[in-house]
Amino acid sequence: MAVRVQCEDFDLGFEMAVLRAESTNIGALVSFSGLVRDDMGDLQTLELEHYPSMTTKALAEIEAEACRRWNLNATLIIHRYGSLKPGEQIMMVAVASRHRKVAFEAADFLMDFLKSRAPFWKKETGIGGAEWVDAKEDDEAFLKRW
Repeated sequence: MAVRVQCEDFDLGFEMAVLRAESTNIGALVSFSGLVRDDMGDLQTLELEHYPSMTTKALAEIEAEACRRWNLNATLIIHRYGSLKPGEQIMMVAVASRHRKVAFEAADFLMDFLKSRAPFWKKETGIGGAEWVDAKEDDEAFLKRW
């Protein structure tokens, strides 16, 4: 079980191989990687700010809750901060378990809670200037499933 908050990019294939090597009792390995999206075609950078101890603690609590709810062999959460460009990786979640349904559900749970509860502040800078990104109502609505 691991949580990493980092500025550096990561190698999704390498991270998945490390997770897979942790156990021979894994029947399913599910991952999600998020990318910086340019919806309007004018995004230059997405800047993510955070308070390191607060962020790491919050992500670890989300991960621990997933481990309480499902029988998981391993989990990994990587979330980047700093200035990112469209198309760059922003985060990943990976879940290893004995069964695929458990792995998919736990990964979905992690994503829903990271999207709405991870303490990051996002600022988009485009051709017209910079503005802070507000939370989306859909993200909060997704939490009600859990």
